Amino acid sequence: MSSVRSHVFLSCAVTAVLAVPWDVQGQEPALFGPPPPQSPAVVARDAEGHASIRAVRVAAPLRIDGELTEPLYTSVPSISGFVQVEPAIGEPATEQTEVWFAFDDDNVYLSFKNWDSVPERRIATEMRRDVGNFINGNDMLNIFLDSFYDRRNGLSFSINSIGARNDGQQIGTQYNGDWNPIWEHAVGRFDGGWTVEMALPFRSFRYRPGREQVWGFNVMRTVRWKNELSVLTPVPAGRGNSSAQYAALAATVVGVEAPPPARNLDIKPYAIGTLTTNRNAALSNDLDRDAGIDVKYAISQNVVADLTYNADFAQVEADEQQVNLTRFSLFFPEKREFFLENRDTFSFGNVTNGGDAPVLFYSRRIGLEEGLAVPIQGGGRLTGRIGQYTVGLLNIQTDDLDRRSGAPIPGANFSVMRVRRDILSQSSVGAIMTHRSQSVASPGSNSAYGVDGTFNFFNDLAINTYWARTRTEGVRRDDTSYRAQVNFPGDRYGVQIERLRVDEHFNPEVGFLRRPDIRRTLGEFRFSPRPARMPSVRRLVGIASIDYVENGTSRVDAREQSGEFAVEFLNADRVSVTYTDQYEFIPRPFNIARGVTVPVGGYGWQNVRLAFNSRPQRMMAANFSFEHGTFYSGDRTAFSASRGRLALTPQISIEPTYSVNRVKLLEGNFTTHLAGSRLTYTLTPWMFTSALVQYNSAARSLSANVRFRWEYQPGSELFVVYNDERDTRLSGFPELTTRAFIVKINRLFRF
Repeated sequence: MSSVRSHVFLSCAVTAVLAVPWDVQGQEPALFGPPPPQSPAVVARDAEGHASIRAVRVAAPLRIDGELTEPLYTSVPSISGFVQVEPAIGEPATEQTEVWFAFDDDNVYLSFKNWDSVPERRIATEMRRDVGNFINGNDMLNIFLDSFYDRRNGLSFSINSIGARNDGQQIGTQYNGDWNPIWEHAVGRFDGGWTVEMALPFRSFRYRPGREQVWGFNVMRTVRWKNELSVLTPVPAGRGNSSAQYAALAATVVGVEAPPPARNLDIKPYAIGTLTTNRNAALSNDLDRDAGIDVKYAISQNVVADLTYNADFAQVEADEQQVNLTRFSLFFPEKREFFLENRDTFSFGNVTNGGDAPVLFYSRRIGLEEGLAVPIQGGGRLTGRIGQYTVGLLNIQTDDLDRRSGAPIPGANFSVMRVRRDILSQSSVGAIMTHRSQSVASPGSNSAYGVDGTFNFFNDLAINTYWARTRTEGVRRDDTSYRAQVNFPGDRYGVQIERLRVDEHFNPEVGFLRRPDIRRTLGEFRFSPRPARMPSVRRLVGIASIDYVENGTSRVDAREQSGEFAVEFLNADRVSVTYTDQYEFIPRPFNIARGVTVPVGGYGWQNVRLAFNSRPQRMMAANFSFEHGTFYSGDRTAFSASRGRLALTPQISIEPTYSVNRVKLLEGNFTTHLAGSRLTYTLTPWMFTSALVQYNSAARSLSANVRFRWEYQPGSELFVVYNDERDTRLSGFPELTTRAFIVKINRLFRF
C-alpha cells in the first residue's frame, strides 16, 4: 500500500467514526450505590460503605490558593468517612480527611482538608511534577475521576503536601502516567494539617455528551509516617497504592452540569535552535533552527483530534541504558509527548511491555530508525469514546533522512486503527490494524491486524486473549500469533496461566517482537497470607512458577522453574530470595560480549537471587539485589542498586544506579559495569533542572543529558537541553563523539 493509499485509509476511517451517533446507548446510566442525597446533604452511604455524592454549583470561581476561605467551605458540609486499606482493612481512618466537590461553568473544583495528629512527622521529599512512584513515599492524596461513568476507566491526580503532582489515565488495569492535562492546584497549611485546592477545566478532559453528568469518584489519602492508606469508598484488600483507581467501586457523583458545546481548540507552536557537533558525520558546531505546530481540537465532549506538523522531540530525556546478556532485543519506553497521551487507547491484548508476547503497536518505530532520529513531516490522531466504543486512529508521515555515511533512510507512512467495545460490566472486545509503507530492512509494505478480548469477573478474575496476523509485501507466508491468559491476582491467592504462540514469520513492523517462532506455556501460583501474630509484617509471599518454551518443530528452546519467598513489612520494606533452574537452547552462535561468543548447544544453569527493596519514604532508599549461579558454560555473579534515591531536601535529590556482572565462561571472561545518576533541582513545581549521567562499559560510552524545564504558564514551556556522548576506549579523558545544545520554546493558545 502506498503512502497515498494510507492517507485514504485514515480519511475513510475518520469519516466512518464521525458518522456514528455520539451516544449510541441512548439512555442515562444506571446508578451504583445508594440513592443520591437531597440538599443540603452532599453524601449518602449504604451499609457496605458505597457512596453517592451531590456536586455543588458555586456562584463565583474559587481562588486556587490552598486557603479554604471561600463561603463554600462554611455553607456546604464536607464529605468524610474514609476507611483504611492498610494496615487495618475496613477500619475507620485514624486521620480525618474532608472533601468538597463543586463546579461552575468552566471548572470542576476539588478541595481537601487533611487533618494530622502529628504534623511534624509529615513526609514530603519531592516537589517536581510527574515524579512517578517517588510520590508514593510522601503524605499525599490520589484522586480518581471516572468522567464517562463506565466504571472501568478514569483520570488520576496525585498531590503531596508541598505541591508535587502526578496525573495520568487509568484504562482498565493499565495506567498511563504521561497524560498531562491543563489544571491548577495549590496546597496550604492550617493548625492541625494541610489543605489542597484544585481546579480542573472542563475542556481539559473528556466526558459523556449532554449537560447532566454522572461520574465516578474516589480519593485515597496516604499518611506515610504511619503507612496508613485510606479511601473514600472501600475497595478489596491488596490494592495498595492503586486503591483509588478501582473504578468498579468508586462513589457516584451527580449534579454536575457540563457547559454547553463550544469551540474547543488548542494551538501550540514551537521554535527550536540546535548547535550540534557529530564527529561520526563530520559536523562541528552546526547551527540549525526550526519550527512546528501541534493542534488539539475537541470534535465533541468525548472525541478529540490531535494534529502535528514538523514534530520535534529534542527536549525528551535520554533513555536509561541497559546491559543485555541475552540474544534478544531490549524494550525501551516511549517518552515523546505526542505519542504518550491516550497511548493505552492503542494497546492490544493487554500487552504493555517487551516480554515474549508481541506488542502490535510500538510507537518508537515511528521517527526512530537504526538508532537515528528520522524527521516527522506531520500526522494526526483521533481518540475518544462513542457510547460503548473506544476508538483510536493515527497516521504519521516521516521524511527522508540523508545520512552522511551509509544508505539514506527513506520516509515512511504509519497508520493505526483501533476500536474497542465495552461488554458486560468490566469486559471488552476489540480489533486493531497497523500499516507501514516501507522500511530500510523491507522496501515493501507491512500490515498487521488482530482481534482481542479482556474479560473480568468477580473483581479479581481476568481472562486476556488475542489473535493477530501479519502480512509483508513480497513474502508469501502470512503468520499468526495468539495468546490466552487467565489471571487471578487475589490478595491471599494468585494464579496465572498462559499459552502464547508466535509463528516463525510473524512480523509486526509497527510493533515490538522480542523473538518469533515460540510456543510458550506459563503457570504461576502465589500464596500471600497476612499473619495476624506478626504485627510488623504486612504479608508473606510465596511464588512458584514454571515457564516452558518450544519452537515450531517442538524443540525445547527454554525452560525455567523458579520459587520465591518474600516478606513485605508494614513499613513498606521488602526482602526476598529467589531460586531459578533454567535451560536454554542456542540455535546459532551469539556474541554475548566483545570477543566472547556462546556456541550452539543446550545450556542449563541455576541461580540464587537475594533482594532488598527499601521503603520509599526513607531519606536514602534503593532496591538492592545480589545474584550468583551457573550461566551458560560457566558462572555469573551480579550486583545491582536500582531506583536509588537520596533526598537531600524536597528540592534536591540524587538518584544513583549501579550494576555489575562478572561472567566466567569457557569461551572467555568479561565484566560489565553500568553506572548512572540523575541529579534534580526543583525550584518550583513548574520549574526544574535535571542531569542524567551514564557510563556503560559494554558500549564503551559515557553520556550526559542535562535538561532545564520551565512551565512559564499552564501548557507553555521553555526547554534548555545539553547532550554529550563520549567514547571511553581511549586512555585519558573520554573522546567526544556527539554533542548538542538545544533551546526550545512553545506557547499554548486556547480558543
